[in-house]
Amino acid sequence: MIEDTLKPPYYAVIFTTQLSENIEGYYEMAEKMDELAKKQDGYLGVESARSDVGITVSYWKNLEAITNWKNNIEHTEARDIGRDKWYKKYQLRICKVEREYGFEKK
Repeated sequence: MIEDTLKPPYYAVIFTTQLSENIEGYYEMAEKMDELAKKQDGYLGVESARSDVGITVSYWKNLEAITNWKNNIEHTEARDIGRDKWYKKYQLRICKVEREYGFEKK
């Protein structure tokens, strides 16, 4: 799904990943984290795609909301498991979105 109801300015957290060969439990945890993120104050939405490289972009009201999500204990535990088990490599970027536009064929 493409998020198309957001109104700038807001923040995007871009999480780009390469998985290791051991992904047992990964997709279940990803779903759990998605549900948990939706309950966080300041969460606005998410877009995600995976092939050889996974890209998940989560949207947040402000930097404080992003920091609170980063420090969430369940998210911290999942991140630790990810580093130990699921990820070969990842990169995280935080960006302020000041403008946006889109197109939809009807």
